[in-house]
Amino acid sequence: MLAENLDLFENLQIHEKLLRAVAAQGFKTLTEIQKRTIPIILAGQDLKASAETGSGKTLAYILPVLQLILESAPPKEGRGPRVLVLSPTRELANQITETIGTLAKFTNLKYGAITGGVSYYAQEALLRKDLDLLVATPGRLIDHMQRGRVDFSRVQLYILDEADRMLDMGFEEPLKLIDKAMPSKRQTLLFSATFAGNIERIALKFLRNPATVKLTSATMKHALISQWIHLADDFHHKRAMLKHILEDNTVWQAIVFTATKRGADELANDLYSQGVDCAPLHGDMKQGQRMRVLEKMKSGKLRFIIATDVAARGLDVKNLTHVINFDVPKTSEDYTHRIGRTGRCGKEGIAITLVGPKEMPLLSNVQYGTGQSLERKVIMGLEPKRKVESMSGRTPGKGRSFGKPKPGKFSQQRKSRGGRLGGATDTERR
Repeated sequence: MLAENLDLFENLQIHEKLLRAVAAQGFKTLTEIQKRTIPIILAGQDLKASAETGSGKTLAYILPVLQLILESAPPKEGRGPRVLVLSPTRELANQITETIGTLAKFTNLKYGAITGGVSYYAQEALLRKDLDLLVATPGRLIDHMQRGRVDFSRVQLYILDEADRMLDMGFEEPLKLIDKAMPSKRQTLLFSATFAGNIERIALKFLRNPATVKLTSATMKHALISQWIHLADDFHHKRAMLKHILEDNTVWQAIVFTATKRGADELANDLYSQGVDCAPLHGDMKQGQRMRVLEKMKSGKLRFIIATDVAARGLDVKNLTHVINFDVPKTSEDYTHRIGRTGRCGKEGIAITLVGPKEMPLLSNVQYGTGQSLERKVIMGLEPKRKVESMSGRTPGKGRSFGKPKPGKFSQQRKSRGGRLGGATDTERR
């Protein structure tokens, strides 16, 4: 199925229509994850793989999956997909669907996506078709399954992308329900940032004698990403430093991460009122709003997104030069995924973390989990007044503990969902 030289796409023994699509995108050389996984997938073996964000893993499974569909006889007549791809968020699901469209552009393969924020009626019509590929988020797919609208009898390939994030978001039980509803005779591929925690346990349940490809570890350091921190005295000091950073003309495009959806709105309001070209991105926004923000960002019409972790999961913006952690992430895994939005596909990037008085323990968690000590830098004129010793050893606060909320352009009314502020809501999960 594969030629000896696996460095070039043109040497892959796959359908001419797929090679033409790859060439049209200007892809010539395979990345390491692509070289390691494509032969396994084409051989029909189950696979669990981990790879750094920006390593080309989406193409690593979509390309061989399309080849397998093209070369295999269609299953029995009926409706429903031949391939199911599960993604934790709408944004990643849309990105996967775009990749399918790009690689399948010269074929007649049929595909679609099932995510939250989109009309149920249109999705019901999609599920009645004999699809080749279906991309879905677990929450919305379960909704349709409970209404008897999903037929998995034709599924030959099942792919879980960012499986670690799906577990983090509480999707373990939905994943079990989906797995149980599908044919036992199928090929299953699991992609994850790491194999830590519950991933190994889930892999044992879902996969049959899988091959393993591990190109990441908990201590990967993103060689192309320069990383440092700025210590902040309080929320207002943080905000002043952030504005100073965003006004630097070397910061072409950036994602600014906050811990909560409310925090994203408040910060976007504040920056926008000061003339900063930005918009929020989080799970309580309507799908149409989120798509417009992403399209503006990808086309270069918007410079900065103020986002939560879940909303930004899987984002791929080619010219993203910076990632800024306005709030320190709670885990090293979240830190790794955040900064992985920049420094992608061989390009250099910069990741800056602003650390408040109550966030030193979180910073310690990040540094311990990634196996690195982040350099501390000072912005002239915005030096911290507190001594580092007095900032350490504090217990992290819950949510935003300083700064009064201020209504503005991006503020929204939200109903309580029974959880703490910033948790993944049903809307965000779907």
